[in-house]
Amino acid sequence: MNAHASAAWPLTTREIPNLRGVVAAWRAEGARIGFVPTMGALHEGHLALVREAKRHCDHVVVSIFVNPTQFGPNEDFSRYPRTPEEDTTLLSTVGADLVWLPGVEDIYPTGSRTRVTVGDAATVLCGGHRPGHFDGVATVVTILLNAVRPDAAFFGEKDYQQLYIIRRMVADLGLPGEIHGVPTVREADGLALSSRNRYLSEEERATAPLLHQIMQKIARESADASQLHAALEEGRQTLKAAGFTVDYLEARDERTLTPLTAPSLHGRLFVAARLGTTRLIDNLALKDAL
Repeated sequence: MNAHASAAWPLTTREIPNLRGVVAAWRAEGARIGFVPTMGALHEGHLALVREAKRHCDHVVVSIFVNPTQFGPNEDFSRYPRTPEEDTTLLSTVGADLVWLPGVEDIYPTGSRTRVTVGDAATVLCGGHRPGHFDGVATVVTILLNAVRPDAAFFGEKDYQQLYIIRRMVADLGLPGEIHGVPTVREADGLALSSRNRYLSEEERATAPLLHQIMQKIARESADASQLHAALEEGRQTLKAAGFTVDYLEARDERTLTPLTAPSLHGRLFVAARLGTTRLIDNLALKDAL
């Protein structure tokens, strides 16, 4: 435990017993505990999660853990940005109370075999392009929630499929705590904040806001089923012409993740595309652009 922590600087720990000891002391005082799980390389989107947690809870735990089980063999686990000192400094500015920095062996002890699988929702959209990804997410989130046992946990809507799957998993397994979704934080030009944005070249960064712009255009121009279908196809072609490699650009019901055949108040657009070596994701509720 960081013995030099002060009110302006969060406590830090690696070990789960230390984490649980601090949380138990807070809970004994009647405090409500919030939790924000992250993979680090923090930006304003993460800080928005902490601020929201502070609004709902007395104390906030933030974990920083780059989870190996959600990366495929040809993905960016080894080069994913790791900036724990800078992250902790940022967290001190938004009132995080405890920063949990576990190692792989703390989360997956030697001999660990148990994994959580999440069914059909993990096979569509990003799940179709990243096999096993959401099983890895579900497994680590189960472990993290079990360690912290928060009253509420906070996740960004930028990865809406992840948020959907975690809500479903928590309900199915009876895990502790409410799950709160927090709206996507964007740059002034509309690009959703992401730790992976730092991979973009200057030219790619200038092109990247097209993802959000195209979703806004689709939402505005889709008054019926035929218009929605045509706008989605036009959007895919526009992205390809701009240099994106498109994994998907689809409309789905945000309550079920099933394909949407016509515009709906519960409709949401989902996109994943690569610029160079960087994979970007985003989504937009149809009602938000109406």
